[in-house]
Amino acid sequence: MSQSPSLTADTEAAPAPRSRTIVLVGMMGSGKSTVGRRLAARLRLPFVDADHEIERAAGLTVQEIFDRLGEAEFRDGERRVIARLIEGAPKVIATGGGAFMHPETRALILEKTTAIWLRADIDVLADRVGRRDGRPLLKGKDPRVVLAELAKVREPIYRLAPIHILSQPLPHEAAVEAILKALGK
Repeated sequence: MSQSPSLTADTEAAPAPRSRTIVLVGMMGSGKSTVGRRLAARLRLPFVDADHEIERAAGLTVQEIFDRLGEAEFRDGERRVIARLIEGAPKVIATGGGAFMHPETRALILEKTTAIWLRADIDVLADRVGRRDGRPLLKGKDPRVVLAELAKVREPIYRLAPIHILSQPLPHEAAVEAILKALGK
């Protein structure tokens, strides 16, 4: 059985072309926004949080979009916003946890960007998401149960990203260093 290539902090990869946007994918709580912000600063690239851009475009929070319009409408808007963000000058983009699950969004990310999967253990994710509200898929539910169910479905898809980085319960700078190493920086 062949596996898709993956990279962790102790492996190297060919450097990503400077002309490509870097897109971080992974489960909620994996650190995409925090790591992405720090990575962008280190690479001297702009940082964009796709969820914030979606909120700005809709004039609603992610939770309000889910509540008023449903997940399908949210995902459609998310797809359009990410497609727009990928165009133009290189940048670092943090996507929402479900963005890479949409086939069109995933194909666009894989074709036009350097996709990096930030992966983390369920306990790490549950601890991190428990620190803040506003996660529509967790509303009124046990985070560990929901995250474990989502991981079963999503992780095989996240594995399609060419670079895999383990996000551990360490300072986020460790993940940034692992990404830089994987990118040959």
